[in-house]
Amino acid sequence: MRIARDLPNLRHALDGLGPVALVPTMGALHPGHLSLLAAARREVGEAGTLIASIFVNPLQFGPGEDFSRYPRQEEADLAMLREAGCDLAWLPGVEAMYPPGRATTIQVDGPSEGWEGAARPRHFRGVATVCAKLFLQTGARVAAFGEKDWQQLQVIRRMVRDLDLPVRILPCPTLREADGLAMSSRNRYLDPEARGRAAALPGAMRAAIEAMARGTPPAAALATARAGLAAAGFALDYLALVEPESLRELEAPPGRLIAAARLGGVRLLDNMAA
Repeated sequence: MRIARDLPNLRHALDGLGPVALVPTMGALHPGHLSLLAAARREVGEAGTLIASIFVNPLQFGPGEDFSRYPRQEEADLAMLREAGCDLAWLPGVEAMYPPGRATTIQVDGPSEGWEGAARPRHFRGVATVCAKLFLQTGARVAAFGEKDWQQLQVIRRMVRDLDLPVRILPCPTLREADGLAMSSRNRYLDPEARGRAAALPGAMRAAIEAMARGTPPAAALATARAGLAAAGFALDYLALVEPESLRELEAPPGRLIAAARLGGVRLLDNMAA
């Protein structure tokens, strides 16, 4: 596996290689990331080039968020990428990604509004900007993203369509722990007591979806889920049934149930088809 840390070395490494499948990450890899790598490899085959980027993107962190403490484990991540058959790791520094004097960011309206966009006002601008740069830097034909960050996935899809970027976005199912908690690099922040309670979030979401399927009005099903999560110690930012692509709130299924909640100082995201 080759490693590039600046654009000249990246372009040199890409010279003459086959079609590129990209998996953008911020590192702290876990089996969910490995599933994205496997899906991306299937898209381009052994003749293609599998690239993983590792870049903790400062543009998508707001004031008081966890940029400085976001887990960084380069050696372990690179070992996992080698084991997964990655061809090239793209590890730019902040100045390589955002040179001095930069003056361009990308704002995607529509799916970025509300929910995470309201809770973290600059977040999706940072996500869209870094993803556009990664697509252009690598010349990716396909890029794999997990469905766990559902709103992010819709923002990236909208940006690619609106800007006619020549990359296909490949959504991949959320991987979960044995107790149902969605895999995330931030789960490691949970202390043992909070980790033991964390599965209440997907549990409450599944119960709400099942109740709606039995005919319970969505407002009542979601109110029960919110009350149960509050009793379990969660501080809920939102739990809502939305149209999957636009993220507009719905009054009845089918749709996507999205949630963000804090537990033990850790902010957990999840979503499920409903």
